[in-house]
Amino acid sequence: MSAVRHDESVYGFRPMLEQDLEAVMAIEPHIYSHPWTRGNFNDSLKSGHIAQVLEHHTVLMGYSLVMMVLDEAHLLNLSIAKHYQKQGLGRFLLEHMIQLAKCAGAANMFLEVRPSNVSAIALYENVGFNEMAIRKAYYPAHNGREDAVLMGLAL
Repeated sequence: MSAVRHDESVYGFRPMLEQDLEAVMAIEPHIYSHPWTRGNFNDSLKSGHIAQVLEHHTVLMGYSLVMMVLDEAHLLNLSIAKHYQKQGLGRFLLEHMIQLAKCAGAANMFLEVRPSNVSAIALYENVGFNEMAIRKAYYPAHNGREDAVLMGLAL
């Protein structure tokens, strides 16, 4: 992971719109073995979840969604297009989502991650998330089900 600090004057955040879903759906299957569907994204947008995209000029490079429940934020999806990974953009987007969750009144943020996704786990740990539990057979996998690591961060 790069330690490069990114500048919001070069990279912009904005709310995800339904019109962004074509670009999002072009990214999603290239970075996940079991990608979200367009319906998953539509449902999140209609539910009013915090949904943001990360852009450079007009190129959508990443996106993230957070569901708020009372004073808890649940990170549902944090994605950087394959071509832009390993440049510190995941951390940049994650830190932005943490700030938005704090502004929305969150005291804690939670997420699930596949144990096989070691780079994501390293990112989350680097930002301060801690492992809280293992959710057995949480994710679909090519050979059955895969556990999830439940992680949390006090905000």
